[in-house]
Amino acid sequence: MALNNKKEYKINYGGKEVTIETGRLAKQSDGAVLVSCNGTQVLVAVNSARELKDGQDFFPLLVEYQEKFYAAGKFLGGFIKRENRPSTAEILACRLIDRPLRPMFPSDYMFDTVVTCSVLSYSETGDPEVLAGLGAFAAIAISDIPFAAPLGSAKVGRIDGKLVLNPDHADWAKSDLEIVIAGSKDAILMVEGEAHIVPEKEVLEAINFGHDHVKEFCELVAKMQKEVGKAKRTYVSAEANTTLSKKVNTDFSAAARAALSINDKMERQDAVRNLNKKVAEAIKADPAAFGLKDDKGASKEAYKAVDGLLYDMMRADILNEGKRIAGRKLDEVRKIETEVSVLQAPHGSSLFTRGETQVMATVTVGGSVGDQMADRISGLTYDKFYLHYNFPGFSVGEAKGSRGAGRRELGHGNLAERALKAVMPSQETFSYTTRVVCEVLESNGSSSMGSVCSGSLALMDAGVPIKAPVAGIAMGLVTDGGKYKVLTDILGDEDHLGDLDFKVAGTKDGVTAIQMDIKITGLTREIIAEAIAQAHKGRLHILGEMEKTIKTPREGFKPGVPTIMTVMIPTDKIGALIGPGGKNIKKLQEEFKVTIEITEEGMVKVLGSDMEVLKTAISTINMQINGPEIGSVYDARVDSIKEYGAFVDIGSGVSGLVHVSEMSDDRVQNPADYISEGETIKVKVLEIDKMGRIKLSAKAVASLKKKEGK
Repeated sequence: MALNNKKEYKINYGGKEVTIETGRLAKQSDGAVLVSCNGTQVLVAVNSARELKDGQDFFPLLVEYQEKFYAAGKFLGGFIKRENRPSTAEILACRLIDRPLRPMFPSDYMFDTVVTCSVLSYSETGDPEVLAGLGAFAAIAISDIPFAAPLGSAKVGRIDGKLVLNPDHADWAKSDLEIVIAGSKDAILMVEGEAHIVPEKEVLEAINFGHDHVKEFCELVAKMQKEVGKAKRTYVSAEANTTLSKKVNTDFSAAARAALSINDKMERQDAVRNLNKKVAEAIKADPAAFGLKDDKGASKEAYKAVDGLLYDMMRADILNEGKRIAGRKLDEVRKIETEVSVLQAPHGSSLFTRGETQVMATVTVGGSVGDQMADRISGLTYDKFYLHYNFPGFSVGEAKGSRGAGRRELGHGNLAERALKAVMPSQETFSYTTRVVCEVLESNGSSSMGSVCSGSLALMDAGVPIKAPVAGIAMGLVTDGGKYKVLTDILGDEDHLGDLDFKVAGTKDGVTAIQMDIKITGLTREIIAEAIAQAHKGRLHILGEMEKTIKTPREGFKPGVPTIMTVMIPTDKIGALIGPGGKNIKKLQEEFKVTIEITEEGMVKVLGSDMEVLKTAISTINMQINGPEIGSVYDARVDSIKEYGAFVDIGSGVSGLVHVSEMSDDRVQNPADYISEGETIKVKVLEIDKMGRIKLSAKAVASLKKKEGK
C-alpha cells in the first residue's frame, strides 16, 4: 500500500477557495481530512469503536476542537505553556459541530465515537471553526461509520446591508448579525447566532442564504464519498423487544395517561417513578410475559419501556388532538412572575419565574479589573460584558454536588450572553465592565431563556442603560414526517420527548439571539418560519409581563455602587498623568480614595462611590493636564506663608501665589493675620504668565477677614 494516497477536492465557498485533502495524514483513523483556506488548516480525524460496551443504551459521541498556539506562531500566556483543558470558546465550537452530527447517526448506533479537530495553522482570513465543521462532515462521510447523509455548515454575517458567507475575523466587527447554519441538501439541522435587534424576516433570509451555500458543500462531500469513501460498516444492533412494548402498553397505559395529566413536574416525576417500579415488579414476577429470559436488569428494561410508552402517548396527543401535558394549549405561555431588587448587596438583582422554571440574576458593575480576558490564537481579547450561568442539581430536585461549569452550562450561558449583549450601551456612553450571573433555582423547560429574561430585569434594576428589555422563549416540535405541531414554551418532558428545541430571544423590535437543536434529520424552511413567527408572539407576551415590574432602567446606580466619571486627555499627556514610576497616579488614588484607569486612547476613568469626590478628582486631573482655567474658582490649601503673600495648592501638583494685595479688601500687613498653613480657602485664577506661574485672588471670591486676636 502506498504511503501517500493524497487526493484533493476544492470548492469556492463564499468567495474563498477551500481545499479538502485526504489520504496523506492520519490514515489509521476511520476517516481523516485536512481542510485549508487562506493559510488556515484544520486536521479532522473521526474514529468509532467496533465493539459495543456491555449494557450500552445511548450514543456516546464526543467532539473535540483544539487550537494549537503554534498554529499562529504564539506562546500561551500565563505559567502553563502547553495546551491543556479546552477554553470556553473551544467548547462552544465543539457544540456547533456536535449538534448537527448527532441526529444523523442511526438511532440504534451506540458505539463510542470521537471527532477530533486540531487547528494546525491559523490566518485571520480563514475561519478555523468553519473549517473544523466542514472537515468533520467530510471525514465522517468518507469513513465506514454509518451516517445518514452528507452535511455542510457556514457562518453568515451582514455587512453594510449585504449578506456575507464566512467573513474574515476582522470583518465581524462590522456585521450586525452572526448566524451559524448546518444542514443537509434537503433540510436545516442546526442554527445558532446573534443579531443586533434584527427583524425575524431578515434573520430568516440569513438562515436561508447560508443553507443555499451549505447545499453546494454537501454536493462536494457526496462526490468525495463516491470517489474515496469506504463502504459503511455493518454493526450489531440490539433488537427491539416488541413483546415488552406491547405488554407495557396494554397493561399500563391508564397509569401512563394519569401521569401525563399531572401539571406539577415533581408530582408527575413521582408518578412516573412509581410506574417504573410497578412495571419492574411485573417483569420480575413473569419475565417471559415481557419477552425476557430472566429478571436481570428489570428496572432498566422497565425504564426504557415506560419512556417509550410516554413518548408515543404524548406525541399522539399533540399531533392528533393538539393536547399537551396537563392540557395546555399549543401556543400558551405558562404563568409568569417577576421581581427586582430581591437581594440587598448586589448592584442589581431579579427573580424570573415562568411555570416551574425560576432564575435569579445578579449584576455587578465596575472598572477594568473585572474585564474577562480570553487568550486565543486569534489574539488577546478583553470582554467588558459577560454572563455566567449556573445549573445546580437542586434546581431539578437532584442530590448532586457542583463540579463546575460543564459544556451544557457554558452553552446555555453563551446563548443568554449573546441575547443581552446586543442591547448593552456602548463603551463611549457606559464605560463600565458588567457581569451578569444567572442562578437557576428551578428548571422545567428552557432555563437559558429564563436567564435572558432575568438578566434583562437585573440590568435594568442595576441602572445599566440597556437599549431595550430582552425576553426569550423556547419552541418545540412534534412531527411524524407528515403532520407537525409547533409548541410554545416547552416543558422539560416536551423537550425530551419532542423533535426540536428552538430558542429565540430579542426585544419587541427584533431578534438578538437564536439557537436550534433538533433530534430528527432536518427541518424545512416552512417549519422554521412558522416556529419563528410563533416565538415572536410568545416573546411579546413575556415582555409585557416583565414590564409590569420594571419598564426601563433605573436612573443612576443604587447607593454605594461604584460610579465612573471620565475625561479625555491627549495621548502624549498620558505619561505626565501617570508620573515617574506611577508616582502621580498613585498619589491621586490615595488622596481621593478612588481607582484611576487610563486607556490607550487617552480616556481617563475615575471610579469611586462619592460623586463629589469624583468631580474633584476629575477637576484635579484636568487641571494637571491642561492647567487651571483663568476666571475659574478653586478650593486651595495654604501650603506656605511669606511676607508678600501665600503659596496655595489648587490641585495635586498645581500651586500658585495669592499676593497680599489679593487677600482682603483691607490693607494686609501680615498675611499670617488672615490665613494659616493647612487652611483651605477659595481662590480665583487671575492670570497665568509665560513661565506658567499662576496668579490667584482670594478677595475676588470673598474678602478674607482678620483672625481674632491678631
